[in-house]
Amino acid sequence: MANALGYVSETKNGFEGSLAMMNLAAAIRLDKNTEKEMDGQPDYRIFAGETSTEIGGGWVRKAKNTGREYISITLADPQIGPRRIYANLAPVKGKEGRHVILWNPS
Repeated sequence: MANALGYVSETKNGFEGSLAMMNLAAAIRLDKNTEKEMDGQPDYRIFAGETSTEIGGGWVRKAKNTGREYISITLADPQIGPRRIYANLAPVKGKEGRHVILWNPS
């Protein structure tokens, strides 16, 4: 079962939108990591709120079944809770440039 944690739209440098969870609602921004030097570093850095606090990262992955690229994201912040949240960024069907943040419970 996948739950939407928020929605973002494509921008020149990544994505912008909002998180909307039970205990947290905040503006969110995913910026391309222009300082990436190694494979383990994220392809996107994730920032939230008015202070642009860094709360996670995003890695471009390729789906095993379809071969399509998607972004796997990890969120961590005291306001989110004691555990990391794992999610995927997926395009919204019929909405060009719009993506949903889908919680991945595994």
